[in-house]
Parts: sequence; C-alpha cells; structure tokens
Amino acid sequence: MPAAETSALIYRPFTADDIAAAHALSVEVKWPHRADDWRFVLDAGAGFIAQIGERVVGTALCWMYGGNGGSLGMVIVAPDCQGKGIGRKLMELLLEALGNRITVLHATPAGEPLYAKLGFRRVGAIHQHQSADFAVPRIELMQGERLRAIEPRDTDALVAFASRASGLDRSALLPALLEVAKGVVLERDDELLGFSLLREFGRGRAIGPVVSVTADAQHTRRAQALIAHWLAHGEGKFTRIDTPDESGLSAWLESIGLKCVDTVIKMARNGTPPHDASVAQFAIINQALG
Repeated sequence: MPAAETSALIYRPFTADDIAAAHALSVEVKWPHRADDWRFVLDAGAGFIAQIGERVVGTALCWMYGGNGGSLGMVIVAPDCQGKGIGRKLMELLLEALGNRITVLHATPAGEPLYAKLGFRRVGAIHQHQSADFAVPRIELMQGERLRAIEPRDTDALVAFASRASGLDRSALLPALLEVAKGVVLERDDELLGFSLLREFGRGRAIGPVVSVTADAQHTRRAQALIAHWLAHGEGKFTRIDTPDESGLSAWLESIGLKCVDTVIKMARNGTPPHDASVAQFAIINQALG
C-alpha cells in the first residue's frame, strides 16, 4: 500500500451502511459469511472500520456480555493492505471499548503472536467441522428422556444454561439468537438436561450452541442426540459445527462424516470466563460470539 494511501487511512465506527462492504471484504478473504450473518453480529455488538477514500480495507467487531464479559472477532484486513498495522490498530480500538472485561477470541496460529502481545493467553482450542455428506447417527435416549421444540417459556432457563456453559452472560444474546434459530431441548420429567440450536449460516446451516448437564456419565450421549436431531432434519445439507477441544466430540463428528477442516486457538484476556462444571458446551455459537 503506497505511503500516500496510508496517510489517508481513517478509522471510524462500524455502521449498518457498511455491511455490504464488509461482506465483500469477507468474500475476498474467502470467509463464508452472508450479508445476513454480518447483520446479525453487528446488531448484537459494535465495532470499527478502516477506510481509505471510499474503500473499506478493514473491519473489527466486539460484543459485551453483562458487566464483565466480552468477545471480539470479524477482524479482517484486505490482502493488499496487510502488514501495515491496520489489524493491530483495529484491535486496540476494540480493546479500548471493552476495557477490563474478561474477553475471549479465537485466533489462527498466524494471529496468535499479535494477540499475545495485546495481553491474550491461550486457554483452549476449537475444531471446525463441516460437510454436506454425513451419516445420520442413531442415538438412543435414556428412559424418560425426550426431545421437544423450544417454547417461549424456556427462554430464561436456556439463558441460564448458556451463560453457565460459556462463562459469559447470554441474557441479551441468546434471546436474539432464538429469533433467527430453531431449537430443541432434551428433558426428563420436565427437568432440562440440554439444548441445541440450528440456524442458517454461511454455505448452509450451523449447529450451536449445544449444551448438556454433566450430572452423570450420559452428557456426551445427550449432546450427540441433540446434534443428531438436526442432522436428521437436514440430511444432505451443508452443515457446520464448531466444537471445543475439551468436549471430546471431534473424533465422533469425524466418524459420521463431518470433517475437521480447521482448528483455531481460544484465547482470553483479563482472566478466563468462569467455568461451571455442572454444564458443558459441546458446540459454540460461532467463533466471533464464542
């Protein structure tokens, strides 16, 4: 990028009018996000744009969860403008907005050194699985268990489950997600044992979050049942699921044809989101929202 263009570079808040340009930038770097995917994450958060003249050359968004949590993502710099400090400046703007919140992000190995310099440390990994050519596994429910569609009366319980499983306050984000997603709960005698959501995303559909209680040895099987439900309702449709390394689901997803196409590093700053061992998150919402 010529020096004259660098001097003309400006940073400003991200607005809804920038969605088309941001989508074009994500297409340029081969990200799968649709314009609607950008619109959802922007409505849930805020961010910044790097711009030269009329051209958007960088994007970055962040999300605040309750009083002390946050995440950041959608950090993109146009390929011909990389290596000029644009990504770092966008990150600094986000971190200033987030303040002392416990903040998570998901980094590529190439991005990890920059994030480490900004105070993030590695706390885990996320495996991205996807395919349209998968087998639909048959997962038997235990006696008394059943799956049913999510109802409005479930919202408060699902917010609590999602917050405990992620360590981040989902009281604003989950109701917004329920507006654009389908969902099922797994219950026994009206006791909530887990839930999963499915929504349109990228090249097809995304499953997540998937949450299950860990009170007994059946929590992995329950998570598998919650995932298998959506696979059975979309056989042959491109499906993506992002699963934490600690969930132990990656090998099973591979075995049914959902190939692992990428692994990213989960990093945190200002501490680590508190872990509630009574529930487990087997799939995240996405790599931006956590």
